[in-house]
Amino acid sequence: MHPFKIMMGLFFISIGLFFIFLYSNLLTLGYSFWEFVQFISKKVECLFFLIGLLFLFYGMGGSIKNVLLLRHSFKFWK
Repeated sequence: MHPFKIMMGLFFISIGLFFIFLYSNLLTLGYSFWEFVQFISKKVECLFFLIGLLFLFYGMGGSIKNVLLLRHSFKFWK
């Protein structure tokens, strides 16, 4: 695990979600959902959300894989 990458990922995700929330007011102005998605996909500040997800998954490293393997290998019944 890389704490710096995880913190950067959380920082970028919070910025991206903040701007997506701000731009959600366009839905009240008459934009359809598809037009809204097209609009925010072109904005760099909204793409910070995806960049943050990449940082987060890269920072977690193999820990996500290990947790999933532990969940599937554990048996409740004998």
